[in-house]
Amino acid sequence: MNSFVKIRRDLHQIPELGFQEYKTQQYLLSYLQSLSQDRLVIKKWKTGLFVMVHGTNPTKTIGYRADIDGLPITEETGLNFPSLHPGRMHACGHDFHMSIALGVITYFVENEMKANLLVIFQPAEEGPGGAEPMLQSELMQTWKPDMIIALHIAPEYPVGTIAVKEGLLFANTSELFIDLKGKGGHAAYPHQTNDMVIAACSLVTQLQTVISRNVDPLDSAVITIGKITGGTVQNIIAENARLEGTIRTLSAESMKKVKQRIEALVKGIETGFECECAIDYGSMYYQVYNDHSLTKDFMEFVRENTKSKVVECKEAMTGEDFGYMLKEIPGFMFWLGVDSPYGLHHSKLTPDEEAIDHAINLLTSYISDKGNN
Repeated sequence: MNSFVKIRRDLHQIPELGFQEYKTQQYLLSYLQSLSQDRLVIKKWKTGLFVMVHGTNPTKTIGYRADIDGLPITEETGLNFPSLHPGRMHACGHDFHMSIALGVITYFVENEMKANLLVIFQPAEEGPGGAEPMLQSELMQTWKPDMIIALHIAPEYPVGTIAVKEGLLFANTSELFIDLKGKGGHAAYPHQTNDMVIAACSLVTQLQTVISRNVDPLDSAVITIGKITGGTVQNIIAENARLEGTIRTLSAESMKKVKQRIEALVKGIETGFECECAIDYGSMYYQVYNDHSLTKDFMEFVRENTKSKVVECKEAMTGEDFGYMLKEIPGFMFWLGVDSPYGLHHSKLTPDEEAIDHAINLLTSYISDKGNN
C-alpha cells in the first residue's frame, strides 16, 4: 500500500472537531519528525501546525494550506478502517487533504527548491473557523507567503480531473441562529400566552421572502433554516423557540442586504408576537476569490505539463474559510476529482484513494516550477 494512502487511512480513523484535533496534531508531528530536519522547521499553533521547508536560495515563499478537522457525523461507509471516534467522521475529505500535504512536504524535504515552502495545517475549517485567527497570528505574519494554494476534494469529478476558475469560486457564508422568547402556559388558555412555536413558524415563512423579493434575481443567495426547536411537551404552549440555519451569497453586498432584511423581519416578529428575539450569526466565512493571473497560469501549466484534465467550473454556494487567506495573500483553490458516489458531508463519502498520488504529483510539479523560477 502507498504510504500516503496508509496515512490517509490512519487519519480517517481519528476525526476530531474544530480546535479539538489533539490526536491529529500528534499524528502529523510524529510523521514530520521522522523526516530529515536539516531544512525543516515545525511550529505548533493551537491544534494546528506551521511547517516551513527552507529553500536553497529563497527570494519568495510559497504557501500551501490543508485543513485538519472532522465533522459531527456517524460514519456509514462500511470501510475496514472506519472512524474510531463515535459520532465523528472525516466526511469532507480533510484526511485526504492532510495526507496530500504530507506528501508535498516529504517531496521538498528530499528534493531541494530555491523558494521556501510554508505548509499550514489549519484546524476548525468546519467551524468555528481557524483560517482567520491563524492568518493573524504572529508566526503567520512573520512567515507570510507571497502566494498560497489549497485544494478540496470533489466527489463529482473523476480522478485525474481538476476543476477551477478565475475569480469567485465559493460564496460568502454565515451561520444563523435566532432565539425567540415569549410567554408559555397551558394549552387550554392560549390567550394568556405568547406562543413561540407560532412565532417561529411565521418567521420561517417570512424569511423565504428575503431571497425572492430583496435580492437581485441576477445575483444568487440562499437562506436555509435547517433546524427548529421549541417547547417542552404537547400540552404546554412554548415559551421559547430557536431557529438554526445558514446564509450564503455570491457577493459581500448581498450578505449585508440579507442580514439587514433578516433583522427587520425579526423586529417585526417582536412587535407582532410581543416577544423578545436575539440573532447570532455564528461563524462567518469570506468568499473564496481566486487570483486571476495565478489561476490562469496554473490552468495553463497543468494542461501543458501534466496528464490531468482541467475543467473550468462554475462558482458554488459552498463555504470555505480559506477565503480569509486569499483576501490577504494572492492564490487560489481548486477542486480535486475523487469520484465518490456520495457527496461531501455524507456519512457514506468514499473518495477514490488514487487521487492522493495524483494530487501530490500535480502539486509538487507546479510548486517546483514556481519555486525554481
